[in-house]
Amino acid sequence: MPAKPPAKAPATPPTTAARRLMTVAAATLIAAAAAPATLAYAFPSATVSPTAVAPGGRVALNVAGCGTQVARVTSTAFGEVRLTPGNQTAASLIGSATVYNNATSGAHRVIFECGGPGGERVTLSLQVTTGAARGGTGGSIGSMSPGQIAVGSALTAGALGAGVWVMRRRAAAS
Repeated sequence: MPAKPPAKAPATPPTTAARRLMTVAAATLIAAAAAPATLAYAFPSATVSPTAVAPGGRVALNVAGCGTQVARVTSTAFGEVRLTPGNQTAASLIGSATVYNNATSGAHRVIFECGGPGGERVTLSLQVTTGAARGGTGGSIGSMSPGQIAVGSALTAGALGAGVWVMRRRAAAS
């Protein structure tokens, strides 16, 4: 008669620590499987900077979370602009627009569409202010009075004169 193989030992039930570890592993697996689905449907966010601009001024446009390589922005303030990534790994799409010189004062809707017409939309507001866009000095002295300009010029001239005087004294002392 052939010999019988030894009987297998009965399986021992998992310990409490092993059960907890299996539960954590299963929960992690479920969370990992669900994460891409929730991230894929994240709502895009957009910005217009500055939010208030004079006719003829420029605004920077930015949208993140589209999941596409192109977006379209439309507004009655500047028409249509296509946004593209700043580089190949960029998560946001960027662009700029010039507000029409004859744009009316007040709030204008700015509509961002991911992937173009029919894509997910984000709507913001752009305030067009009265007056022309500042140029030349960039508005750095446009709001200064002639008296303020004169005082600033006098202080600058005094500082230059004091610097020349100190340099001449040092040269004479050597």
